Amino acid sequence: MDARNTSPEAIPFLHPEEAMGGLPSELAARVVALASDAALVVDADGRIRDLAVSHPDLAAAGAEAWRGRPWIETVEPDSRNKVLEILSETPTGPPRWRQVNQLTDHGEIPMRWLVVPAGADGRLIALGRDLRADVGLQQRFLAAQQAVERERLRLRQAEARYRLLFGIAAEAMLIVDLRARLVVEANVAARTLLGRDDLVGRPVAQLVAVEDRDALLSFLGAVSVADQVPPIDLRAAGSGQALKVSGLHFREGRSSFALLRMAPAEGTSASRTSLDWLLEQVPDPFVLADPAGQVAEFNGAFLELTGYARAQELRGQPLARFVGRPGIDWALIERQLAEHGALRRFPTQVRTRFGQDVDVELSAVAAARDGEEGRWIGCTFRTPAEPAPGRRDLPSPRSVEELTRLVGRMSLKEIVRESTDLIERLCIEAALKCADNNRASAAEILGLSRQGLYLKLHRHGLARDPGEETSSDS
Repeated sequence: MDARNTSPEAIPFLHPEEAMGGLPSELAARVVALASDAALVVDADGRIRDLAVSHPDLAAAGAEAWRGRPWIETVEPDSRNKVLEILSETPTGPPRWRQVNQLTDHGEIPMRWLVVPAGADGRLIALGRDLRADVGLQQRFLAAQQAVERERLRLRQAEARYRLLFGIAAEAMLIVDLRARLVVEANVAARTLLGRDDLVGRPVAQLVAVEDRDALLSFLGAVSVADQVPPIDLRAAGSGQALKVSGLHFREGRSSFALLRMAPAEGTSASRTSLDWLLEQVPDPFVLADPAGQVAEFNGAFLELTGYARAQELRGQPLARFVGRPGIDWALIERQLAEHGALRRFPTQVRTRFGQDVDVELSAVAAARDGEEGRWIGCTFRTPAEPAPGRRDLPSPRSVEELTRLVGRMSLKEIVRESTDLIERLCIEAALKCADNNRASAAEILGLSRQGLYLKLHRHGLARDPGEETSSDS
C-alpha cells in the first residue's frame, strides 16, 4: 500500500508526478476554473492576484471587480473573521470547505470556498461554489416543514374539538369497527346508559342481551351496505333496559365504521325521566357508584356539596376520593354494606374540591343488578343538626360520654390528646373544689406554680374576672 494514501476521507493519485507531469499551465488553469464556479489566486498578503469565474451569474454580478483587492474587503463584515482564519490556517490536514458571504453588485452571495496551497511563496488557490441554489432549496424545505407542522396543529385542534363534542354529548354514542365488531370509541353518556366503563375494545355484541346479539350483528351488516336503516329495539346486557339503536356508516381510509346512537326505548324513557327529575329535586345529596366504586350518577345537591362546577369532573371518579378519610371510613362502609346490605346515619366526612372536610351523616344501600357481577352503591348525605364533636374549632369534650363519641371520627392520636385535656380539666376543677376556689391552694395541691395554673385555667376556659381571682387567692 502506498504510504501517501493514509487519509480515510479522500483517495489521492498514486503517482501524481506521472499523472500531471508536463501539464501545461493554461490547461491546469482551465481545469481549476471548470472545477469550480469561481477560482481565486491569493498571495501571502491575502490579496486576490487573479481569478477565474465560470458561473455566468457570478460574472454578471461583477465578480471580476475582486481582482487586485484584499480578499477580506470583498466579503460581508460578518464573514471577515472566516477569511482571516482561512488565510492563517496551516495546511497540515485535508482541506475543508468554509462558507463566506461575498459582496457583488447584486448584493451578497453565499459561497463555499476550499483553499489549497499553490507554491512555496505562500500563494493559495481558492475554489468557490455558489450556494444560492442550496439556500433556496433549504428555504423551500423549511417552508414545507412549517406547512406540515401547521397542518398537524390544525388536525390536533380538530381532533380535540371532536373529542370534546363527542364526550359532552347528552346522547349515548358508540363508534364500532364494522370489520372487527369492536367498540373503538364511547362517550360518557353511553357509559352511563349501559352502566359500564370498559366499553372501548369490547365486542359490541356483549353490550346487549344474549337473545338480541344476532339482531345487532344483522343490523350492523345492514348499516354497512345501506344508506338508511330503520332503528332497532334491543335490550342492554345486565340491566335488561330497552334501547332504541340507530346507526350511520362512514369510512376512514380503508376501514369501515358505524356510529351507533342509543336512547331508552319508548315506555321506559318517561319513567326514567321522572326518576331523574325527582332525584334532582331531592335536597339531600345523592350519589350512585358502580360495582368498580366509581361515581356513575348524582344529583345537583351532591355536586354543590363537593364544590365542583361540571358533572364531567365528578363522573368516573372513585367515590372513596370524596367520602371519609382515605383508607379508614370507606373500608368500614364497604364492610358494613357487604355484611348487612344497608347503612344508616353513619358519621363521616365529605372532602370538597378545595380540600375542606364537611361533617355528614351517610345512609347507603348496596344491590346487584340481574345478571351482573358486583353491587351498585347508592348513598345519601345529611348534614348533622349540630357540628360533630372533636373538631379543632369547637370546645373540647366535657365528659367521658362525649369523648367516646369521637371514636370513628378522629384518629387515635387526636383522641388521646383530647383525653389528656379532659383529664387535666377535671383534675383542676376537683382541686379548686377541694381548695374552696382558692387558686393558690389549688396550685399547691396540683404541684403547679400559680402562673402555670392561671395559664391552664385560661386554656380550659375556667378563668374568671381578675377581681374574682384576687378575692379567691386571698
